[in-house]
Amino acid sequence: MREGIRHVEHVMGTVFSFDIRTPRSPSVTTALTEAVAWLHHVDRVFSTYRPDSQVSRLADGRVGVAECDPEVAEVLRLGAEFERISGGAFTCAPGGRLDPSGVVKGWAVERASTILHDAGALDHCVNGGGDVQARGEAGPGDPWRIGVADPRDPGGLIAAVTGHDIAVATSGTAERGRHILDPRTGRPAAGLLSVTLVAATSPRSTPSPPRPSRWATRPAPGRRPARGSRRSA
Repeated sequence: MREGIRHVEHVMGTVFSFDIRTPRSPSVTTALTEAVAWLHHVDRVFSTYRPDSQVSRLADGRVGVAECDPEVAEVLRLGAEFERISGGAFTCAPGGRLDPSGVVKGWAVERASTILHDAGALDHCVNGGGDVQARGEAGPGDPWRIGVADPRDPGGLIAAVTGHDIAVATSGTAERGRHILDPRTGRPAAGLLSVTLVAATSPRSTPSPPRPSRWATRPAPGRRPARGSRRSA
């Protein structure tokens, strides 16, 4: 049986889990350390709960985009793109104040997954509070299995997504209630209890993997994770 690595990291106000099925090696272990460091860097830059974060200072007008790390401009460009495509259903400025949280977590998961993949961890799953990137396979010939949380039964599953090289993002009311606001009305989104989106990821390294998480945080439900033997809310 292949000896992989499992790791849980509390960061960005949620839990990130790493399930690496590629056999342990110095390069894979180093990549995991780098991926975890990356998540903490993202938290320091983008947290809206830290008054000293770059995003908080940008929202307060204390700095400009040019004075922030390049990742800030990248995330804001992504947010603007999805706001345009969604006709305003998605925004990085809910209530008129800058808050790109709807982009950041899924984007950070994608980048963490790419760090692992580039180091040779071709078979792994990264789950950041419901944003899941599952690369390769769960075992020889076995697909990843991502469980979708049941919004009416906390702790239960309503469906499962299986596949190789997939990204899964779920938003729902199960864990946090109706916490997603429709920026066009300022009111909690209603009509659906949960939405799960699935996209293919490239089996090779890519700087811009698919981003289903942005659509999962459009007004429809509220947000939760999935499992691949993991779980997406």
